[in-house]
Parts: sequence; structure tokens; C-alpha cells
Amino acid sequence: MMTLTLLASAALICSLSVGPAGIDVLTVFKSLFSSESNATQIIVQEIRLPRAILGFAIGATLGLCGAALQGYVRNPLAEPGLIGVSSSAALGAVLTIYFGASAVYAWALPIGGMLGASIGVAVMLLIAGRESSTLSLILAGVAISTLAGALTALALNLAPDPFASLEIVFWLLGSLANRSFDHVWLAGPFVLVGILLVLTLGRALDALTLGEDTASTLGVDLRSVRLRLIFGVTASVGAATAVAGTIGFVGLVVPHLLRPFVEHRPSLLLPASALGGAALLTLSDVAVRLLSFNIELKLGVFTALIGTPIFLWVVLRMRSQYLWAFYRLQILKLFEAVKLFFRAHHFQLKTVNWLDWLDPTAQVKLHCFVRSSVCFP
Repeated sequence: MMTLTLLASAALICSLSVGPAGIDVLTVFKSLFSSESNATQIIVQEIRLPRAILGFAIGATLGLCGAALQGYVRNPLAEPGLIGVSSSAALGAVLTIYFGASAVYAWALPIGGMLGASIGVAVMLLIAGRESSTLSLILAGVAISTLAGALTALALNLAPDPFASLEIVFWLLGSLANRSFDHVWLAGPFVLVGILLVLTLGRALDALTLGEDTASTLGVDLRSVRLRLIFGVTASVGAATAVAGTIGFVGLVVPHLLRPFVEHRPSLLLPASALGGAALLTLSDVAVRLLSFNIELKLGVFTALIGTPIFLWVVLRMRSQYLWAFYRLQILKLFEAVKLFFRAHHFQLKTVNWLDWLDPTAQVKLHCFVRSSVCFP
């Protein structure tokens, strides 16, 4: 955890000092607390600082919510858009562009995004029902996400002019460019409340790894956990999408990368994923600033480009681990058969304890892998 904290802090400092106008770290710290009005102070305080804060907060939100949703539904493919928050927020923002409200009132776009997320989740809860199961919640979220995506495509198709279509597409790609402290003050309270709500779910998610029935017998209030998770994800991810657009893969990849380092415990994975997501998105924003193109590469495009290879590497690594565990189990079974054969013929076979050689955790993972195509520890 200390390593992740240092990495996230270094990424934040890097975001303040690295860019087209190179500024050393000492000058950055002086400019942060300076009241002088010069070019360096304007660059640091008014351009880079709000962008760095938003990148850090949004990355932490996406990583944390991805880990929480994966722990709640016990599926490694879950991500912050699972319950339709991202798609609904994107639809709300797109409608403000489509009807021209964003051109008249600058705050209309992020406010529309947050209203879209709230309405989408409210409809999802009505569809799923008050006492909904996890499966009903997922199906309702997928339905809302699909509907919001279809309506967004319809708005693009019926856009009154090509400039509106281009603005919608650019916003959907996700970016932190041209963000100010107005966006920080607008999204910050919702992001903070959402993060605090999700962080309270650590012990409940630990119990849910044993199944919902077992968690209930341990005293976990499943309805309270579900509502805290939904409202926390809605507040934080909805606000993040409203000010930065759609940014994918952070909430999916970061928990997978960090899960082996926290012994697959959801309560430890939540803060680790928040720090990892903050570091990843902040460094990604630094990278898009430094890449030399005629136009700045969109942040959502960059995270998808780097997230896909990382996710494939994680999948291949998990597959190799399961295959190695499978081979070890087969060797163990063969050895046990040979040992029984010698015992049946009154021979003594002196051996080491092969059960110590085969990691019990690997046995559990292997049996899960054989029983189901998705194994979530």
C-alpha cells in the first residue's frame, strides 16, 4: 500500500511539472503557493492543478468502483458501467449538446451528465425491484446501459449539423483538457461522497466471497450493502463521467493487476485499486499531453489502447497459473495411485508430503476453474 501511495503521489507531482512547458518540481511548489501573477503561476494553478486533481480523483473513482462491483457480483468482468451509470451520464451530457443547452450555459453539460446518471440508476432500481437479486440488478443495469447507448447513437444520427456531431463524438472519447476549478467544485463533492460510501463496504465484500447466504448468516445486511454500492457508484462515477466523458478500462484492469498483491481480499483491494486507478489515469493524462500529434489524443482512447494489452496479459497469466495448477494436481494424483499400488503389494514408499507441494489455494482455484468458465477468488 505504501508503494501505491508513493506512486500516486509521484504521478500527481509529475502531472503538475510535465507538459509542453517544462517546469521543475521546485518551481511547481513555489507557484502553488505564490500570489504573483506570472506565466508559470497561471500554468500551474489555473491549467495543470485542476486537471491533475480531476485526473487523480476520477482515476481513484473508477478503480475503486470497479473493484467494489467485481467483489459484489463476484465476477471479474464487472466494471463501473455495469449498472448503467456511465452510459446514462453520457446520454444526459449528449442531450445538452444536441439541444444546444451547452452552448448557452457552460454548466449545462456536466449538470446534464449527473442528472442523466441519477435518472438512469433510478429507472434501473425500479426495474430490478426493492428486494432484487444480484442477477436482476445486473440485467437491469445492462438493459439501461444498452438503451442509453442506443439513444446516444440516435442523437448522433439526428444531429442538426456536423459540428454538433463532432462535438458529441469528441466529448464521448473522454478528456481532461480545458478543465478548470469550476469542474472540480462541481464534481468534487459527489466524487468524495461516493468514494466514502464505497469504502465502507470492505468487510461486507469479504463476507460475500463466501456467498450471499453465508454473508447473511454472518450479519451482513445485503440490502444496505446493495444500496450503498449503487448510490456510491452513481454519485462518483456519474460525476466523473459528467466532467470528463467516457473513460474505459481503468475500472476493469486496475483491480486485476492489484488483486494478487492483496491476497485476493476485497477489503484490501478497495483502497489499493483507488490508488492504482489514480496513478494510472494521472500518468495517462501526462502521456497524452506529451505525445506529438496535430491534435491532443483523447484520454479515453489512450486508456483503451494501453488497457487492452494489459488486460490480455492478465488473462494469459491467469490461464497459465490454472494450467500449472492442473498439471500439478494430475502429477499428485498419479503419484498417489503409484503409492497405493505399492501399499497394496506390501511395499513401503518413503516420500515427502506432496500436499505441502500443492498449494491448497491453487487446488481451490482449480476446482472453481473446472466447474465454471469464470473463476473469481
